[in-house]
Amino acid sequence: MASVYSCRECGSNLNLNSTYAYPPDFYFEAGNKGSVSFSAVDATKFQFQKEDKIRPFFETVNYWGIQRKRTKIICNSCASLLGYIYDDGPPLTDSPGQFHMGPSQVIPRAPRYRFKTKALTITSA
Repeated sequence: MASVYSCRECGSNLNLNSTYAYPPDFYFEAGNKGSVSFSAVDATKFQFQKEDKIRPFFETVNYWGIQRKRTKIICNSCASLLGYIYDDGPPLTDSPGQFHMGPSQVIPRAPRYRFKTKALTITSA
């Protein structure tokens, strides 16, 4: 059963595909409370703004930082904030690694598109 995700402010269809949605019980170290996460989105429906803030923040119980870099997901129709893009690991690259010494031993992950449930209207189709 497919779900239709639309912006709560303007009602425009965001064209989010349920096949790219993570299951509600999928474990993310940074949490998933009050949000719906996708592995891919239709970029024509959104604006993306880089955010770079210098102030303390807590991602998880054991991880905190001073400088937060993330990307805002904004509705293309009404410019309301829908969520954020989180990189849950190093970016996917085809590079030969630092100093051409081979790729890192860290497992690369694709970015996670995390939408606030209070910014979406979810209906069954």
